[in-house]
Amino acid sequence: MGAVRGEDELKRAAEALAWRLPDELAVLARLAYNYRWAWTPGGSELFRAVDPRRWRLVMGNPVRLLQEASSESLAAAAANGRLLEQAAELEARIRADLDREASGPVDPEHPVAFFCAEYAVHQSLPIYSGGLGALAGDILKEASDRALPMVGIGLMYRRGYFRQRIDHSGWQQEYWVLTDPERLPAALVTGDDGEPLTVSVPVGDAEAVAQVWRVDVGRIPLFLMDTERPENDNLLRWTTSRLYDGDPDTRLAQYALLGLGGVAVLDAIGVEPGVVHLNEGHAAFASLARTCRGMAAGAAFEDAMDASRSRTIFTTHTPVPAGNDTYPYDQVAHTLRRYAEQAGVDVDDVVRRGRTHPDDGHEPFGVSQFALRTSRDANGVSRRHGEVAREMWQGLWPDRDVDDVPITYVTNGVHVPSWVGAPMRRLLDRHLPEDWVLHADDPATWEAVDAIPDEDLWAVRAEQRRQLVEFVRERSSLDRLGRGDARHHVQAAERSFDPDVLTIGFARRVATYKRLNLLFRDPDRALRLLSGDRPLQLLISGKAHPKDDEGKRLVQSLFALKDRPGAVERVVFLEDYDLGTASRLVRGCDVWINVPRPPLEASGTSGMKSVLNGGLQLSVLDGWWSEGYDGANGWALSGDVLDDHGHQDHEHAQELYRLLEEEVVPAFYDRDARGLPAAWLERVRASMKTNAPEFSASRMLRDYERKLYGRARV
Repeated sequence: MGAVRGEDELKRAAEALAWRLPDELAVLARLAYNYRWAWTPGGSELFRAVDPRRWRLVMGNPVRLLQEASSESLAAAAANGRLLEQAAELEARIRADLDREASGPVDPEHPVAFFCAEYAVHQSLPIYSGGLGALAGDILKEASDRALPMVGIGLMYRRGYFRQRIDHSGWQQEYWVLTDPERLPAALVTGDDGEPLTVSVPVGDAEAVAQVWRVDVGRIPLFLMDTERPENDNLLRWTTSRLYDGDPDTRLAQYALLGLGGVAVLDAIGVEPGVVHLNEGHAAFASLARTCRGMAAGAAFEDAMDASRSRTIFTTHTPVPAGNDTYPYDQVAHTLRRYAEQAGVDVDDVVRRGRTHPDDGHEPFGVSQFALRTSRDANGVSRRHGEVAREMWQGLWPDRDVDDVPITYVTNGVHVPSWVGAPMRRLLDRHLPEDWVLHADDPATWEAVDAIPDEDLWAVRAEQRRQLVEFVRERSSLDRLGRGDARHHVQAAERSFDPDVLTIGFARRVATYKRLNLLFRDPDRALRLLSGDRPLQLLISGKAHPKDDEGKRLVQSLFALKDRPGAVERVVFLEDYDLGTASRLVRGCDVWINVPRPPLEASGTSGMKSVLNGGLQLSVLDGWWSEGYDGANGWALSGDVLDDHGHQDHEHAQELYRLLEEEVVPAFYDRDARGLPAAWLERVRASMKTNAPEFSASRMLRDYERKLYGRARV
């Protein structure tokens, strides 16, 4: 992409870190400032070897590790010839990857500019909340792997998303932890004068000044705006404090900064994008900024809007109208008025484009409607979600039939190297074609799964389950101690969780439509499954939004069962669900359960991550699973839409229990003469062969290139 600002600053940050270390460890400082190590085999192990205890305490942050490791640990690492040899090999592999020529349908001089409110690149960069961020992080990583020219635009949240603690009653409590960007693999971008590069965005009656941090995700630079500047008062500084802040004015200010400020950042760093990809409606104001930029060059408003639209695509992730942010006219007009006036734009014209019915003065402004109206192409994130989105947004095209609404779909996928566990990766490296990760979207790549011996496949599944159980034993006892549970409760899971027992996972954002309560709709039947001769153990994790009391009550309802026989030993709720916990769960669980109320699951990606690790799905036929299920590669509940939710919940719960009792449990525990579950392993192979290529980020990004990026470029 040519020279893009911030690269020299990252090099200087690495040099400054290296100056504090023994000379032999300078290579680690260089590696630390590009997250490419995180999905290169051996990367995590290399940093962990420096100081295993400190590595855990800093949540896998290599910069903090090297800043905080003891002199003794650093000296030992500097004297470890094998470690230094591994570091040199890792750096050589990463350098070869970063030096490849760009490829794809996008001109390297005009890359894709990817806008998103959150990015889950790694747990040490806490600027994400859940699935949207995980998807955004996977897109950046996959773009790096494919050498697709791209830059990311987002916000540097000083307090990130909330942390979760569950009290003794089972009620969720929230708290926030301050993040210091100077202790992250990030560097402030500077201008020609050597001072931090800043952009200024009128927000209401004030002028928000933001500095810009650069984080390298392989080949992809990610630029994050931060309003922690002396020019700003406390309200403006708070704009980039919390992800998805509960205050509507702050949220709208965040969206203005992301869209309007993001375009200003592109101008300041010298990037003229060929494609602007708005990942969810939070970044919709980027279209307004690019329109105003065109007007500043002499174009009329409509012509400038058309030019911006021709290079903009929009991905919607929310299948219900209530989940798409809307704001009253006065609030939007107040936030945007100064920006619009400076550009010569009538703010009423902007607000009208954010309404389904433009002339209805009582209808609020919607960021998704504005994004749809100002984008050349739009897509949902699964085939079924595309259908739901076309029906939901038909009102924007009242002269078209539902099937003709211009919203297509690109089903989500996951970044294979990031989510496959190390034991499974080693097994696949031995049996799949060389460089199989680079061809993960090709079904032919996965045909070799059939040749993996049953013993080897089962051994890997057992090893990843064992690693998960060890993690659960430690975490569950600490979580229960923190809640003030009785001593026998604290020790129960530590003693009873078993690496040889069927392990089931349910982990995602806790919202009522996700139906966490379905698992225990019939408590007696559920407890019999947990405590039978062929038991199962259940891992649950997830956060309810701070303002979602119904979601919090779902979590609390689980804790009402903790004194029932079998529950405290076989059911664990892991607090503070994050990227690290998610990685362990999807690698170790045998079955991944997902039971949203159809058709409210846009796609889902956690189950796709489970597939890569030999986990099986038991899910509602909604989102991605309605495309992935074929009858032999997992289990399914009906995806039919019913208005009688009580009846639907009853029927789904009964079918869930029946499948567990009659199919899942027997398939796991029935063993052949070799002591192996042959039928189970046959289903695992079927799942990996059909779903791993189809729901990889390789396939997803290829679809974006073919269907959308290639159509909207300079």
